[in-house]
This record gives sequence, C-alpha cells and structure tokens, in this order.
Amino acid sequence: MIGVPTSAGAHGPGQEKAPVALREAGLVEALRAVGLDLDVGSDLPVTRFQPDTEHRKQQSIGRVTAVATQVAGRIEARDRGRIPLVIGGDCTITLGVISGLLRGMPDDLGLLYLDGDIDLNTPATTRSGILDGMGIAHVIGLADDALSAIGPQQPLLPDERILLFGYDPAEQDAVQLETLERRKIFRYTSTAVRDDPKATARQALDQLQRHAKRILLHFDVDVIDSTEVPLGDFPHFNAGLSFDNAMTCLNVFLATPSLAAFVITEINPDHDPDGRLVRKFVQRLASAFS
Repeated sequence: MIGVPTSAGAHGPGQEKAPVALREAGLVEALRAVGLDLDVGSDLPVTRFQPDTEHRKQQSIGRVTAVATQVAGRIEARDRGRIPLVIGGDCTITLGVISGLLRGMPDDLGLLYLDGDIDLNTPATTRSGILDGMGIAHVIGLADDALSAIGPQQPLLPDERILLFGYDPAEQDAVQLETLERRKIFRYTSTAVRDDPKATARQALDQLQRHAKRILLHFDVDVIDSTEVPLGDFPHFNAGLSFDNAMTCLNVFLATPSLAAFVITEINPDHDPDGRLVRKFVQRLASAFS
C-alpha cells in the first residue's frame, strides 16, 4: 500500500486527505481480515491544490509532474513479487503508476479505467486547465508536455491497451466525445453496464486481456452515482453506476490473475464530515477483495 496524498491536479483541495481518512476508517484492518497479505508503506509528502496563474491551461503542471515522478519511483522500487495498491489523491497519480510499471513490463501493460469521466481534455481544449481531466490524453500522447514524458516511452500506452468503463456520455463535453470517436480505445458506458454488471465486466476484461497480459486497474470513485454515495471530488449526480454495480464490477476486475496494480482515486473526505461514507466504502472494498 502506497499513499499519495495529493490534490495538485484537482479542482480544489480535499483529496490530499484521502489516504489518512481511508486508514482511519479501518482500510488496513479490513483488507487483512479478508486474507490480504498487505504491506503498508509510508505515504508520499502531502501536496495540496494551489491555483497556478502562470499555467492557466495546465494548472500546477510542475507540481503534478513531480508527484507522478515520485509515484513512478516508488512503483519501480517495489518488491516485484507484490502488487501495488495505491491510494490517492487525484487521478493524475495513475500516470506515475503507469510509468513505474512500464519500466518492468513495457510490452504487455493495459489500463482498465473505471471512471465517471473519459479524461480526454488537453491543454488546447480544456476550459479549466485542471490536469485531473486530462489523464487519458496524457496516456495516449495527446497532451504534449512534461507530464506525458515521465515514462520510458511515448505514448505511455497505445489505444488498444486502454479500456474506459462506466462513464456516462451525457457527462462528457462534445470535444472529448469527438476525440474518443477518432480513437481505437475500448469503451463501455454506464448504460451498457447497468443491466448485467458482472457479465459486462467479464466481457470488458476479456476484451482488454486479448491485447494486454497485465492490467492496471484505475478506480475513480466518481464512477459511482453521487446521488447515492457523494464521495467523489467532482460529483456526478443522476449518472454513473450504482454503488452495488460498481462494487460488483470491481470484484470481477480484482479477481484477475493479470492484475498488475490497483489505484483508488478522487475520494474527498470533506464531502463526508462524519466519516460514515468512507467507512461504508472501506467495508465494501474489502468485500470486493474477498
């Protein structure tokens, strides 16, 4: 377990508190109780959101790149017999995880992106300049900056080794959807998942595994409908997956022997003052691992 307490790439502060909140909610004990052999490493330094007037289209690009580079170093230096569980923090930390994994498996890594958004904004198309919304664009090389260049290869991953799962098209802007239509990225919308989440998750996993032998699982909690569980830093109301459906899919994805790493992002404890939702999330996450 590696904690990455950062909100540098986010819309505002809060996500940097998530690793501590998850531990205080009993994450370590819950995972060990279901049989996980869990080593708990130290957290990276706290990096809090700050507005960046010098880089309006790439907010805090230097600080986000520095955090992702630190994450890559920790992943590369890990015991290769163990699977990293990375708890963030905003979505940009996944770029660091990809970079660190690629240093040991450049030819067979795939990304399963369980997220409420497709994150295909670029510095040229963004309105906000928030790097949190550009993750996939950086992975496939559409955003040509220091953050795209942190890994041992560019682009970090080809289209056919990326699968977007659980996003709601109605929550994406037209420019991002047009970009997605031009790419060969695999995709499953929230609507496609709802009727039979377990079967759809298995189908998606099988599809990605035809192109990738090892799978990095990225789980942004905003894939869960915020009307039900408003933990996500950037909430999606009346959209996304139900909590039960999201956890059913997560159970399928975590069971694969191909799992290379698991990243949890976008929990903002400020949305949960009494800690009730974080505790609920921890218990369901442990159940998915079991």
